[in-house]
Amino acid sequence: MLFHFDRRKKSEKEKKPPRFLVLRRKWLTLGAAVLAAAAIFAAVNYPAAVSASAATRQLPIYCVQRDQKVCSISFDAAWGADNTQKILDVLKEYGVTCTFFVVGNWADQYPEQAKAIVDSGNELMNHSNAHDHYNSLTADQIIADVNTCNDKIEALTGVRPTLIRCPFGEYDDHVIAAIRSMGMEPIQWDVDSLDWKDYDADTICRRVTSKVQPGSIVLFHNAALHTPEALPAILDCLINDGYTVVPISQLILDPPYTIDHTGRQFPAETVSTT
Repeated sequence: MLFHFDRRKKSEKEKKPPRFLVLRRKWLTLGAAVLAAAAIFAAVNYPAAVSASAATRQLPIYCVQRDQKVCSISFDAAWGADNTQKILDVLKEYGVTCTFFVVGNWADQYPEQAKAIVDSGNELMNHSNAHDHYNSLTADQIIADVNTCNDKIEALTGVRPTLIRCPFGEYDDHVIAAIRSMGMEPIQWDVDSLDWKDYDADTICRRVTSKVQPGSIVLFHNAALHTPEALPAILDCLINDGYTVVPISQLILDPPYTIDHTGRQFPAETVSTT
């Protein structure tokens, strides 16, 4: 008697995967389905959480949404004071008041200049105590540095600063969060005069006047070589164009407000109760 083996059936049987692999594949498929369902559920039911995590970047105020032709001029004072009085004289001649951001060490070195800024009706605000790189400091170190400068300015003028411009215009999320935890507002600029590059007065004037828009904050430096010479032409142009120049504290909005991705401050949207 001859026995015949069906090699085709045996081959098919050998091709069947082991039972544990079949079970593993089923569990993997089921797990993937569960994860996909969870993802869909989260996206549908918690879209705000996703948006919030994408919008956590902390920004200072670069400019302000304004319908009227109003803007602010600011001066950073970190070194030198030779041109400060010249600048104050020009501002007085035009009846304009501005915001000066001064370093605490500068105020130590030039206390009479610091007092003169305030006595002439201008704002004296914080530009750090020693012009350090805030990004490399801890939150506690930033707060201590800011308070040291605030203490110096308050001792000189009787007014404690509410605004700060970070040294070098440098910041990250932890810097801005630390500053706002103190109840202070960090301020940048949307128009840079680049006066520190020692451009001539005409170049500075053209650069500034071509870029100013309602709600702009302009950056100058008190010790730049040609700033006092450029200011009269800039103020003439702005005033003739219908602009009012105000200190930054009068330009920015009170809470509640929002800041978009460009650093523009907007009034918070009014939520209707009807």
